[in-house]
Amino acid sequence: MEIAQQKQAAATTVLKATDLAFAKCECCGLTEECTEEYIKRVRDRFSGRWICGLCAEAVKDEVVRSEKRIGKEEALNQHMSFCRKFKNLSPPKSPSDELISAVKQLLLKSLDSPRSSPVKKRCLIRSEICFSALDS
Repeated sequence: MEIAQQKQAAATTVLKATDLAFAKCECCGLTEECTEEYIKRVRDRFSGRWICGLCAEAVKDEVVRSEKRIGKEEALNQHMSFCRKFKNLSPPKSPSDELISAVKQLLLKSLDSPRSSPVKKRCLIRSEICFSALDS
């Protein structure tokens, strides 16, 4: 009887760990379906705020890219501010033209920028030594 109760308790624990809930990112507004335990871990990591994985990576990037040393909390506030500004922008009148222009600018910028590691072309030079070995 005791073994059956232990198995049922273990099964109940597994079910509770896999109970799914929806969580909305406080930065970008993306809604994800996650386990309640995962939501709790993310909130513990980000001062009670739930943010999606993409925004979490952006926050890490903010910390690394910052010229002055900033903490995770300040990086999170900067990213949230960026997201708010982005959401408040009105969409462009012609999105496809804007995209084409942005890609064009990116290509021009990458072509104009000096390359950090120039690729040296290697050529094969035919030598007489190779052919003399084949003749014999």
